[in-house]
Amino acid sequence: MSERMQHHDHGHSGHAGGGGDHDGHDHEHHDHSAHHAQMVVDFRRRFWVSLILTVPVLLLAPLVRDALGLGAVLAFPGDDFVQFAIAAVLFFYGGWPFLTGLVSELKAKSPGMMTLIGLAITVAFVYSTAVVFGLEGRTFFWELATLIAVMLLGHWIEMRSVMSASRALEELAKLMPNEAHRIAADGSVKEVTIDELTVGDRVLVKPGEKVPVDGTVVEGASSVNEAMVTGESVPVEKEAGDEVIGGTINGEGSLKVEVGRLGDESFLQRVIAMVKQAQAGKSRTQRLADRAAFWLTIIALSAGAVTLAAWLIFSGESFQFALTRMVTVMVITCPHALGLAIPLVAAVSTALSASNGLLIRNRAQFESARDLQAVLFDKTGTLTMGEFGVTDVIPFGERPGAELLAFAASVEQESEHPIARGIVEAAEKTLPVREFQSLTGKGAEGVVDGTPVKVVSPGYLRERGIEPPEHDRLAGAARRGGTVVYVIVADELAGAIALADKLRPESKQAIDELHAMGLRVMMVTGDNEHVARDVAEQIGLDDIYAEVRPEEKVEVVKRLQNEGLRVAMTGDGINDAPALATADIGIAIGAGTDVAAETADVILVRSNPLDVVMLIRLARATHRKMVQNLFWATGYNVIAIPLAAGVLAFAGIVLSPAVGAALMSLSTVIVAINARLLRTP
Repeated sequence: MSERMQHHDHGHSGHAGGGGDHDGHDHEHHDHSAHHAQMVVDFRRRFWVSLILTVPVLLLAPLVRDALGLGAVLAFPGDDFVQFAIAAVLFFYGGWPFLTGLVSELKAKSPGMMTLIGLAITVAFVYSTAVVFGLEGRTFFWELATLIAVMLLGHWIEMRSVMSASRALEELAKLMPNEAHRIAADGSVKEVTIDELTVGDRVLVKPGEKVPVDGTVVEGASSVNEAMVTGESVPVEKEAGDEVIGGTINGEGSLKVEVGRLGDESFLQRVIAMVKQAQAGKSRTQRLADRAAFWLTIIALSAGAVTLAAWLIFSGESFQFALTRMVTVMVITCPHALGLAIPLVAAVSTALSASNGLLIRNRAQFESARDLQAVLFDKTGTLTMGEFGVTDVIPFGERPGAELLAFAASVEQESEHPIARGIVEAAEKTLPVREFQSLTGKGAEGVVDGTPVKVVSPGYLRERGIEPPEHDRLAGAARRGGTVVYVIVADELAGAIALADKLRPESKQAIDELHAMGLRVMMVTGDNEHVARDVAEQIGLDDIYAEVRPEEKVEVVKRLQNEGLRVAMTGDGINDAPALATADIGIAIGAGTDVAAETADVILVRSNPLDVVMLIRLARATHRKMVQNLFWATGYNVIAIPLAAGVLAFAGIVLSPAVGAALMSLSTVIVAINARLLRTP
């Protein structure tokens, strides 16, 4: 929360309990949310009571009675004392938040919005009271009453907006279940609270239940809805060895999960901590708003004093008229809307980001993403899947490629090697295999449909002096730096299978959209130049930096920055940590529990390069909203302050404190609504 907002809260410190206990307030999120909820209820109650009391004050005010033609009906001896009594209740009950706010701001030596309102209602009440008890002049209790009622309404609406903007954290916390089915050593199952679990315990997750903790599946198979993590509605298949995240929803099968992380180390708690940190972060625009609010306060106090003096010295108007002008100037200059203009947008954009898998750890850097000129991507696991996929099947004889692939996949289905998994996934069908045997470091063999089949490495062929035939497609695969394995069927070299790291299906679209936004897009990778060049050609990169060690990626970032470019680095957040820290904005990309990249400014939960596009668009949309809010929060002063001071009084145009309060509150409401209209691009 910004410094301005902290003062805002201190301004309300005593209104719920009549003291300054907010200074000792625990700023943890739960207590902070409870404090805001209490403020919402308190402002609502004070507003309705004040509104009811405002009605008799208005009906007893001579100006209003005469305007309505009810002077003869409503006037009675001592009516001014009745008006004073009701106004006193309004002043001390309805005005209490502003009076305590005035004291808090002056104690903090940071006069602001609450100071202005507190001074305005105090001046109005003290002056009118003096008139009731003998001072020459006219009371304006009705203006005091309407000012308090309008200001309370504005505050109530604003606090409701603040509450709704910060509910993302509460919703995240609600995702975690409170209990788990712990499996004892004898196999029995017992209901326990999450707090009773320790790392290494095993829990049973039944069909349809929420996964209670972060951990690893040790038994069972099911599909898990990870929409709260990735935003994707398609369930993810889980089996032994796969990681699961607390708060996700189990599908149709039962899972036994070994507890991996608990408490603050869990994925969800780290997400909550990151969102809290981002909401508390002060952006450059927020600092600008804080400075503007301070100077607006100085202007308000100065303009009020100058207005009072000018009317008293240079005109024949009464002190009451001059005082009214001063009060109106001070009311209309209140930087209330300005204090919320940026924090509200920040809260909404942070909540939007989190719900779309973008975790903002550094709000100032996130905001700067709107000015990016170049994006650097790591290759493996970022633009590619980090998994082998078949790129070509090359027959050397009469056997068709589909048959070769089926034979190879049938043998490899018994293997856990990444290359083996890639071949199995590419095959349309597999056949039963007998006599499977792993050839350590060289491949695997078995009997498929009565035929001996071997899937072997180039080293296996070299050891046996087997020379593969020259083939253009084979040479092309070698040039691109792909992995090649050979298939031997019935002791005959039947063909080759080329594999490479699979491109993410979204990579090309992400690059195209970044280009459309006017950015240069490059790749920095430790792979050889042939592999990097092949990837660059497929997805349309502007440039590549290949065969670069992790520590050398920093130099690439600095080189681009020295060219005058604002650079984003996108990587896995671990090997790329130095480059992420050096770039103008570091973006860690990774799924599930691998999102903790301490050096990144933004973390993309989904391993999807399109989220970089969303990040930049959201940063630009957020900035536009902030600028719009600053305009609404301050622009009206250009017109309103001179009118409040009475520069057009000669033409019969003057603004009362009530109208001034209405204008100021309208600006605040517009700011709150405009912030809520921020949407994911």
